[in-house]
Amino acid sequence: MGIEYAPAQRGLDWRVSKACESGACIMVASQGDAVFFGNTNSPDGPAFAYTKTEWKEFLAGAKRGDFDDLF
Repeated sequence: MGIEYAPAQRGLDWRVSKACESGACIMVASQGDAVFFGNTNSPDGPAFAYTKTEWKEFLAGAKRGDFDDLF
């Protein structure tokens, strides 16, 4: 598991999917070798940091459908 941070303290440039309409979406930011993600419902709440390598592996798995059985 990644390291937990508070987004407001990090001053990151957060991005949200263009498909986000519900307001309850994942927000993502990058800084150095870390990729951070948090929840738009709690922008000042916890965020988690992973290395760019870990993030790339996760995205590759999502594209392959490795997590499709979760919903």
